[in-house]
Amino acid sequence: MTTPVNPAGAVNPAENAVGRPTPVTNATQLQKPSGMPVHKYRGYEAVDIADRTWPDNRITVAPRWLSTDLRDGNQALIDPMSPARKREMFDLLVRMGYKEIEVGFPSSGETDFAFVRSIIEEGAIPEDVTISVLTQAREELIERTVESLVGARRATVHLYNATAPTFRRVVFRGSKEQVKQIAVDGTRLVMEYAEKILGPETIFGYQYSPEIFTDTELDFALEVCEAVCDVWRPEEGREIILNLPATVERSTPSTHADRFEWMSRNLSRREFVCLSVHPHNDRGTAVAAAELAIMAGADRIEGCLFGQGERTGNVDLVTLGMNLFSQGVDPQIDFSQIDEIRRTSEYCNQMEIHPRHPYAGDLVYTAFSGSHQDAIKKGFDAMEKDAAAQGKTVDEIEWAVPYLPIDPKDVGRSYEAVIRVNSQSGKGGIAYVLKNDHKLDLPRRMQIEFSRIIQAKTDAEGGEVTPTQIWSTFQDEYLPNAENAWGRIQLRSGQTTTDTDGTDTLTVEATVDGADTVLTGSGNGPISAFFEALQAIGIDARLLDYTEHTMSEGASAQAASYIECAIDGKVLWGIGIDANTTRASLKAVVSAVNRASR
Repeated sequence: MTTPVNPAGAVNPAENAVGRPTPVTNATQLQKPSGMPVHKYRGYEAVDIADRTWPDNRITVAPRWLSTDLRDGNQALIDPMSPARKREMFDLLVRMGYKEIEVGFPSSGETDFAFVRSIIEEGAIPEDVTISVLTQAREELIERTVESLVGARRATVHLYNATAPTFRRVVFRGSKEQVKQIAVDGTRLVMEYAEKILGPETIFGYQYSPEIFTDTELDFALEVCEAVCDVWRPEEGREIILNLPATVERSTPSTHADRFEWMSRNLSRREFVCLSVHPHNDRGTAVAAAELAIMAGADRIEGCLFGQGERTGNVDLVTLGMNLFSQGVDPQIDFSQIDEIRRTSEYCNQMEIHPRHPYAGDLVYTAFSGSHQDAIKKGFDAMEKDAAAQGKTVDEIEWAVPYLPIDPKDVGRSYEAVIRVNSQSGKGGIAYVLKNDHKLDLPRRMQIEFSRIIQAKTDAEGGEVTPTQIWSTFQDEYLPNAENAWGRIQLRSGQTTTDTDGTDTLTVEATVDGADTVLTGSGNGPISAFFEALQAIGIDARLLDYTEHTMSEGASAQAASYIECAIDGKVLWGIGIDANTTRASLKAVVSAVNRASR
């Protein structure tokens, strides 16, 4: 046996990504150095918290939510929202059930200031909704910010300053003490102006963010937050919101969670602190970072619908809320009309939602793959059977359909787009479309037969085959009628009589090869009698399989009959639909016979 050789510069084949031994069977498959300038970047720092508890925790209740769509999301737009679009977004957030909404940066310009004033003066803010406004820690900006809140019932001023080493050195060129003093002075000014400007009708709150928390030394972040709390003096009935933003996402979600558990443990007045998480998505793991932070002690999440926000975006509130819903936890936000939420967001932000976006994208409940389609179809069938066995509706039992983490109907989606057919699809998807749209439950071998017909169509034409096209192809293949007349036989009427010995005699009026004809035959049932009648016109047909079902309930319900026949050496399926089950079965035979001669 030859020992694998470690290629020059390749990862040590004896260790995996975290330094543990790992077997290597083919050294030539090892990744090679990229040549990219990795020396320019440093890794994140781990948190020394050996007895961390968050990995064993589960999220069983919804956190507090704050939407920053009207501030963080809006300032990240190529074309910031007009007042009308801002109001449309605000009204949507209220309808959905958000109780804390950051509505703007009123000291940044007249547009944001005027919008805050408009929703206050027009009475657009429900009594149980708290609006929040952002400000930097400069006195003239703080004064202007507080002025925007006059007359509000519930309002929070959110003050921030950057605390990370790079900002202290490069941007502010100040010491730790100077940066901390900015936060302390800003907090004091907010309190002074709130006392001076706001009346007793306003329930006033305060939020502080050590910006770039993810790059700030933990002990210094704690020191600044404690200094701010010393000024605000949180106590029973007087909370402070300490928001720890991942202004730039820097680490794995697990390390982000460690930072939150460390802060939660070390804050001196923790019971009076709402610890808030504000992730961005620079590493693509904002959702995981937010969830793990909640497990690690955070109380509130700040984010935007569909992850709008600077650079790669804020954390996605829709995904977070729906993740809870899919685990049986009420998010306390109404996502039941997901398409309305998406359309409103697209209008307000002038940006499209990706078709693969979790829960809301056009294609997220859609399967093209044949194996996925087959599993979904079987899942729906099993749900119906399980519900019937329990004497309940499908909505009353636990959801269990493969590949669909939630019932699309729960977010306002129909089942029409759950399965879509293209060249990668199989019999299950096609059968699902026919059952869902036309109540036809094809036998398995008939599914295989028809799927080959659709496969040939997709191979020849490419692209997707719509449900309308599937139905049109099915009708053309199996259902000759007055509007779609083809084949040797067109059935007009039939009559059956039963002798005392149980023999059925069938008389059928039909058009055969363009001529009016009366066919007669006998057998141990109408189908058997019809096969004998066909012998008279030279058609040798033999029954292989037969099944039928009703297509709806009630006295006027139609029946669908499926018949597999051996006809002149060919094995073919036929289908017949009629309110009378006998006529339906005769039509099914005609369908197969006509296909054999086509």
